[in-house]
Amino acid sequence: MSGAGRAVLVALLASVACGAPGGGGTDALRRRARTFSPPPALAPDPTNRVADDLAAARLGRRLFFEPALSDGAPDVSCATCHEPARAFTDGRSVAAAAGVGTRNSPTVLDTAHDRWLFRDGRVDSLWAQAIQPLEDPVEMAGSRVGLVRRLRGDAALADAWRAALGDALDDPALADLDDPLPHVRARDALPDATRAAVDRVVADTGKALAAYQRRLLTGPSPFDAWAAGDDAALSPSAVRGFAVFAGKARCTRCHFGPRFTDESFHNLGVPPLGGGAPRDPGRYRGAPRLLADPFRADGPHSDDPAGERARRLATLRTGPDDWGAFRTPSLRNVARTAPYMHAGQFATLRDVVRFYATLEGAVGAGHHGESTLEPVDLTERQVDDLVAFLGSLTGEDPPAEWTTPPEE
Repeated sequence: MSGAGRAVLVALLASVACGAPGGGGTDALRRRARTFSPPPALAPDPTNRVADDLAAARLGRRLFFEPALSDGAPDVSCATCHEPARAFTDGRSVAAAAGVGTRNSPTVLDTAHDRWLFRDGRVDSLWAQAIQPLEDPVEMAGSRVGLVRRLRGDAALADAWRAALGDALDDPALADLDDPLPHVRARDALPDATRAAVDRVVADTGKALAAYQRRLLTGPSPFDAWAAGDDAALSPSAVRGFAVFAGKARCTRCHFGPRFTDESFHNLGVPPLGGGAPRDPGRYRGAPRLLADPFRADGPHSDDPAGERARRLATLRTGPDDWGAFRTPSLRNVARTAPYMHAGQFATLRDVVRFYATLEGAVGAGHHGESTLEPVDLTERQVDDLVAFLGSLTGEDPPAEWTTPPEE
């Protein structure tokens, strides 16, 4: 079929697609598509002084793939749960590293855009996010003290750290950590000056990891090419799927803008993995954890403690309605990150679409009832079309320099 003929077919299909917003066929649909495209430019992170520093990103890449960063699990690295070959996920329903967790490992692709991190939003920067797995007993099962001891005890790693981040690793207050005994002592048992020095090194390590993850950005997708005017970029099914997505299915209640997310939290009644009553409090516990985190944007380790990110915390509130609510993820690259939902409850995108359309199996939602979702009568073809559209949101991979372990 010629390009002109294909354009006519796409226009016809779009004009009759159930739920096409606003009428007017392909032109109206494409105008709507441009509110979702192109992908946004990466905003700066003033809370991280090395956010866009190349040396810090290279150190962060090394740390990301480095096993036994702390004194917990000797074979576990960040890449254990975020495998490059799996779009920086692990393909499991719930994470398994030092132990077995309760939540699905989200991708780290494009997470540098996120306002809140983790599924419950318990941190507000990428560098603060990078720190928490080190201490989590089912992730890396380590400690801040163990991390500092490892960095100081590995000459090559220490040299690379100093070259990228400065002299915090050589603070005299850390000298006691080189003794073989204190590693068994809790951080809280250390002198104040030593605790402060430990936390400074940990914060800077998180900032290097974040500098690396800020390089893990995907490029434009076929949908973006179609939104820009390339009729051949999408299949007719994907075009119809976008019409359903933006119209009849009402997906744009939570998934809108160039990142396809409202950056908010919702309890959608997704049944727990394995059945039974909901057990994960989600945002209800995540928000208080954020406010208690010493590495938050307005905290002592932030490089911009009075900036925009810090000001968000002044109005942060939580309550019973947040129980069981989880962050709305971006839909970009969603076709590559199965299984889906906060505990990997759904194996395929078709499963997700069917749940949203029917709410079959949904459990009690928010404290006062989450009204975001309502059943939608979708035909089998519309389900197929929605899945095809979601597949069209897969962007170009980051450069191989950032998706592979550093050479020895």
